Amino acid sequence: MSSSFYRVSTANMYDATLRNLSARQKSLVDLQENLTAGKRVVRPSDDPVAAAQAERALTRISRIQTEQRALDVQRNAIAQAESTLGDAVGLVQEIRQLVVAAGGGALKPEDRKTYANQIQSLREQLTQVINRKDTNGVPLLGALGSALEPFTGPLLSNPDYLFAGLPGQAASGGTSIPTTVDGHAALMFDPVRDGVYTATVTRGAGSSLVTSAITTSNREALDGAQYALAVNTVTVDPVAGTTVVDYKLTKTAKDGTVTTSNVTTAPVKTGQPIPITINEGPDTVMSFSLTGTPAAGDSVSLQPSSSLMGTIDSAIRGITDATDSVAASQAVGQALANIDAGMERLHNMRGYAGELLNRADRITGDQDKRSIQLEADRSRAEDLDMVQGISDFQNASVGYEAALKSYAQVQRLSLFNFIS
Repeated sequence: MSSSFYRVSTANMYDATLRNLSARQKSLVDLQENLTAGKRVVRPSDDPVAAAQAERALTRISRIQTEQRALDVQRNAIAQAESTLGDAVGLVQEIRQLVVAAGGGALKPEDRKTYANQIQSLREQLTQVINRKDTNGVPLLGALGSALEPFTGPLLSNPDYLFAGLPGQAASGGTSIPTTVDGHAALMFDPVRDGVYTATVTRGAGSSLVTSAITTSNREALDGAQYALAVNTVTVDPVAGTTVVDYKLTKTAKDGTVTTSNVTTAPVKTGQPIPITINEGPDTVMSFSLTGTPAAGDSVSLQPSSSLMGTIDSAIRGITDATDSVAASQAVGQALANIDAGMERLHNMRGYAGELLNRADRITGDQDKRSIQLEADRSRAEDLDMVQGISDFQNASVGYEAALKSYAQVQRLSLFNFIS
């Protein structure tokens, strides 16, 4: 039977023990640092891959916060624009009520002028509202870009309202909405898009001619042309009880080309509205009716209206200049039809502004979900499981304490203690 003896030097044993103590101490310090920081990855060298994932998540979270701040500014601008359109709708409704009241047949010219002055005051307020700016001095209804005052009133060089800007609506993005609303679409009339026309009547002797509101169709064929209708003769058949109107129709195209034609209406029962239809080739582009008592020498001018404000100005002039109820009825009837068309445009653009606000809310919801997802990605990459961390720290602490005690116990051992 053989036995082997291994001799381990005391110095080597002490060195190995000290190395183990140092390693345990370092492990305990690292666990303590992780525990106090609440992170598994305190520095990139701890886990380069996890550190890169956490950094990417933080960068994306920062970008979302920046986009959200910009969206808040955009939302505030659109909210102001929607409120501005609401104020404009309220003013136009008040104007419409006054126009209706000014058409009363029992009113005196002085009364109608009083109504016209009230409408004029509201129109001036409307002009201020539609040129309103946001807190940065940018017009709220500036479309794709405009002057600081987008809507300019009648000038000597141009007797109608103009939109001093580029019509159109900026597109929304995945994380943004426009900061302005298309004021041109809200307040200006386009002959092809809207086809809003105004009829102006000049009456001959003994006439009480009044026209109905103008209805347009096939507006591409109409193309914003102007028309003038001059009554040549009015034939009344007392036996058949019918009326026939013969008139000359003059068309002035957008390019300045003038064409004329003579037209005779179909017999209509006397006292009933006489329908007038204007055609361009096979297409009917305009229709209205003549009411009252037409007479030779009457003329009707049909011109496209360029804006809601221009319509209101025409109503003010017509009501102010009306010398009798017939003239007032003509001015009021045309104004009401065109104001209703303008109200429709305002409501459409206000609804669009409301949808932009809804879109901003949806974007905010999506961004919040992305932020939560990215925060979860960052947490998985670098955060510490506190329960596991506390357990590891306690285990390391107990192990380090046991190592220190065993080392101290060995240090007290000496050969001299066993020499008798």
